Amino acid sequence: MLRWFLRLTLLAIVLALLSLFLGNRWLDKQFTAQGPSTEEEVLLVPRGSGLSTIAILLEREGLIGDPLVFRLGVRKAGAGAELKAGEYAIPAEASPEQIMEILREGRALARRVTVPEGLTSREILALVSQADHLEGALPEPPSEGSLLPETYHYQRGDAAAELVGRMQEAMQTALQDLWAERSEGLPITSPEEAVILASIVEKETGVGGERPLVASVFYNRLNRGMPLQSDPTVIFALTKGEKPLGRALTRQDWKVDDPYNTYQNAGLPPGPIANPGRASLEAVLNPAESEYLYFVADGTGGHAFAKTLAEHNRNVAKWRRVRDGQSQ
Repeated sequence: MLRWFLRLTLLAIVLALLSLFLGNRWLDKQFTAQGPSTEEEVLLVPRGSGLSTIAILLEREGLIGDPLVFRLGVRKAGAGAELKAGEYAIPAEASPEQIMEILREGRALARRVTVPEGLTSREILALVSQADHLEGALPEPPSEGSLLPETYHYQRGDAAAELVGRMQEAMQTALQDLWAERSEGLPITSPEEAVILASIVEKETGVGGERPLVASVFYNRLNRGMPLQSDPTVIFALTKGEKPLGRALTRQDWKVDDPYNTYQNAGLPPGPIANPGRASLEAVLNPAESEYLYFVADGTGGHAFAKTLAEHNRNVAKWRRVRDGQSQ
């Protein structure tokens, strides 16, 4: 009798182990099988979501076929408490295991906002306000020149004010690094003055290769005590960066009584007129060497540079003929 009992017990143990083995094989096969989705889907996992909630959400979004398989597979992997909230791009036909790894590693979908060089702070805030899925109120417009134009990545639910703060930190970091590597003998005495001049260079030309040369013109004028005579500073004097001028600048505008008007005031204006990009900061801190004192648009998107007023006047005449559609 004891022998039969032992045989039955052994058989039960073998059957239990076999069942467990087959069950694990079935679970592994289901957990690693491709999912039902036929294209990439965006999944939003709310904060505070537990494993069961996530499994139901995945089934509802058509990303898995069986919530039980997902729950058992995640628990077997020991990742039940490791799935992170966020917004995720789930590839087509992703298996439950692949989805688990995406959520486990927190590979959240990165959104981005690109800030072009030369925008005013108000214009940058307007750009941020149009970015999708940022939360919270925007801060008051930061001072001109305090935001670094570049592409910033963020996640759904990030605070708009935090993103603006990152732009300010990026400017401080870039300015600190570039100031430490500046050329010797520049007629500026602080990083703040570098930002002021870089903002003018930024507004004067959109041609990357010209920036160091434009910076050299302004430095040559500063060294000779000549006014910078920059049209963008006059525009800022008229608008304070709050809105576009909306018309062509006139000679009468050059006479406006304002500290930002570099036709009427020698030296740098009291502050930046926009937010310069890294390339303009580099150009100002490592300018080209030249004897140029003047430049004017050449009608092709770039500028013609001159060492003397007579040469400059000839370049201006050429530009006017191009502007007016006359032959050269």
